[in-house]
Amino acid sequence: MSYDLAFTESALKEFSKLNDNIKNQFKKKLMSILENPKIPKNKLSGSHAANLYKIKLRTAGYRLLYEVIDNEVVVLVVAVGRRDKIYKKIND
Repeated sequence: MSYDLAFTESALKEFSKLNDNIKNQFKKKLMSILENPKIPKNKLSGSHAANLYKIKLRTAGYRLLYEVIDNEVVVLVVAVGRRDKIYKKIND
């Protein structure tokens, strides 16, 4: 079963600001995630991260955070950005 992909308004705004190379790397990873979004090593821990997972682009220093909504079969991208700023977004 494949999940659908959705973005929050703020995540889509941040995603659109990325350069094409970074966008393409995220797109490739997102397409593979839609088949099996709950990868244990990508799960975030902490009180604000109940169903949140991450995709890392190590060399570029970017992260994409997504929530898995099982009852709607949706992967919802909630934040995109540099590693040093993205985790602050979910804690606010």
